[in-house]
Amino acid sequence: MKILTTTQMRDADRFTIENEPIASIDLMERASKTLFDAIKSRIRKNDTIKVFCGMGNNGGDGLAVSRMMLLSGFQVETYKVNYGDKASADFLINELRLKKIRKAQYQIIEPDSGFPAINSTDIVIDAIFGSGLSRPLEGFAAHIVKHINASGAKVIAIDLPSGLFGENNTQNNHQHIIKADYTYTFQLPKLSFLLPENDQFLGQWMVLDIGIDKDYIERQDTPWHFLLDADLKPGYKPRSKYDHKGRFGHTLLIAGSKGKSGAAVLAARASALVGSGLVTTHVPAGNYSVQQSSFPEGMVSVDENTEFFTQIRDISPFTAIAAGPGLGRDPKTANGLKLLIQNSSRPLVLDADALNLLAENPTWLSFLPPNSVLTPHVGEFERMGGKYSSGWDRIQKAREMALKFGCYIVLKGAHTAIICPDRQVIFNSTGNPGMATGGSGDVLTGMITGFMAQGYSPLYSCMAGVFVHGLAADIAIRKTPMESLVACDLLLNIPRAIKKMFY
Repeated sequence: MKILTTTQMRDADRFTIENEPIASIDLMERASKTLFDAIKSRIRKNDTIKVFCGMGNNGGDGLAVSRMMLLSGFQVETYKVNYGDKASADFLINELRLKKIRKAQYQIIEPDSGFPAINSTDIVIDAIFGSGLSRPLEGFAAHIVKHINASGAKVIAIDLPSGLFGENNTQNNHQHIIKADYTYTFQLPKLSFLLPENDQFLGQWMVLDIGIDKDYIERQDTPWHFLLDADLKPGYKPRSKYDHKGRFGHTLLIAGSKGKSGAAVLAARASALVGSGLVTTHVPAGNYSVQQSSFPEGMVSVDENTEFFTQIRDISPFTAIAAGPGLGRDPKTANGLKLLIQNSSRPLVLDADALNLLAENPTWLSFLPPNSVLTPHVGEFERMGGKYSSGWDRIQKAREMALKFGCYIVLKGAHTAIICPDRQVIFNSTGNPGMATGGSGDVLTGMITGFMAQGYSPLYSCMAGVFVHGLAADIAIRKTPMESLVACDLLLNIPRAIKKMFY
């Protein structure tokens, strides 16, 4: 799914109006009806609902929703936030429609008037600005936002919480942004929804399809994407009757050190569970027994050192290679990783301590095989890419790094972002906070490498890896509390996730 800027979405609205064709006021009515149908499940007939409407089309949506709520028997008070001299044409039409309802309670809030009381038990619907802002809020508008935030009421935002920009908020005033409990946005997610610093404003967000022209959206250029199952299904390769293990590749995982044998086990099992025909794990000699007994389906290559990785002499049999989980950072390990980078002609998957060693030796990045995959969490990325001020800044740094070194960066987080060598960014849609547990990243490394071993491209392997990884966690929490989720729960649910995705 593409993610468009707020400017592009306004253009998409305009195109739909001109080419569906549909009158602007009728498109607003369609959007508002979809919005009302979604919101009414969040409210009760005895709730006091206070709708704050700006003077643009976001306010017009609010007025239309107010009317629909009143006609359905809800208790609604509607407030026009009169912050300027001009209102949009569709706002004025919906204002007249609302005023024709005899029981409508409609008041105007102006800079010199007091603000209405808001109780903590009220439901507030924020339709003040939406996506129509070009600069941070200040003055009267900022005061009404702070008044709503201070009320303790449950807040439902239409399209965007007022004060929040759709893209970059690094220069925004975070004290002057509505803090919503629910955000209902139209047609596509906003880029700002996928950045961690904005979570405090959004609450739970949902995308509502209001019938914006989909062909027009598909024709738009954008570097931003939101990964859904429909993006993966066309590239999946079903198995045929006469296939055998030799057709599904051979994964090599260089992982584990003294006290960290579990990382190698988790990664190896994950690689097999996504379909790698053969899996070999290269481990220190002291980890041999653990690896062989914990993962009998795999083969084990033993390092000459008993406690950590030093080298692997022949990598020619393998179709995909990963290094890093539980690896340690001994100087001899660093030298072994350097040799691996120099000798590999295939893309590598590097995680955990392999990334930490790259951060200590940044010149090695230039020697990575093209289209290699780096899978840092935010701390590992900071060590490689330097300090950043926000999620927006981090994404920009990752885009420049991916372009410079011709690699894919899987930046792990709540919406794991796959940054491509051409600076495209794909945000994942699956997963939950239960994944914040040791070993989760080792499982992901094994999954991505297992997909690559089967001949999937690095990009598809990254997308399938992060999506199925998150989906396995989503399936797991149906029976397991998030606090209790462990990496082995992800392994147990990988088959269920694959079945749900592709069968």
